[in-house]
Amino acid sequence: MNPDLEQLYEATDNLINQQFYMGGSDTIIGRTPEVQLKIKNSGQIIQKFKDMFNDNLNLFLEGKIKDFILLFDKIKGMSINDLMEIYQDMELKLEALRGSELELVVLYTIVLSSIVTQIRDYHFQASIEEIKRRIRKKSKKISEQEIQEILNGLFMRNHPHISILYNISYIDALAESFNYSKVAHICKIQKSKYMNRIVELVLGKSKSS
Repeated sequence: MNPDLEQLYEATDNLINQQFYMGGSDTIIGRTPEVQLKIKNSGQIIQKFKDMFNDNLNLFLEGKIKDFILLFDKIKGMSINDLMEIYQDMELKLEALRGSELELVVLYTIVLSSIVTQIRDYHFQASIEEIKRRIRKKSKKISEQEIQEILNGLFMRNHPHISILYNISYIDALAESFNYSKVAHICKIQKSKYMNRIVELVLGKSKSS
């Protein structure tokens, strides 16, 4: 095998699993492995996502980075415009790194991380908006600012419910993208459960402040 390809396959595996998936176990984890959730067939979905990177590495190796990035409009919530923004944001970084000894793996790491972060943040933000909607439905007294301040505190402390919700939102989007409707349904049930826990946390902190 081409040693460059081998390094890139390894980078795909490590970066996608990182703070998200316990390899070979159908287990989604939070920012730390102590927070985890078993979701049947999640490993298959994650492998399909990795294959989207690995099966198209020829584009990356040929320098067709924009074409490579645009492949990911197949993922739920990602548009060509979103992906073009990623590419444009990265152009300067990519240019600065061209010709360096670390070129290939570093460039690939930047590209992969940018795509994954965009997908994760997009769907997590949608979950946060739903949490805010549920809070407003339960309490007319709490202000938008107070909701946001309490949520910010939970983010800063990396609260376990926030940590796992971030990754359930992500696997839910991947399950829908690869047409795993049963897994997506389970993810939505789990998402709703953790959203409700966060709603109660926010309302509880609001009353005690």
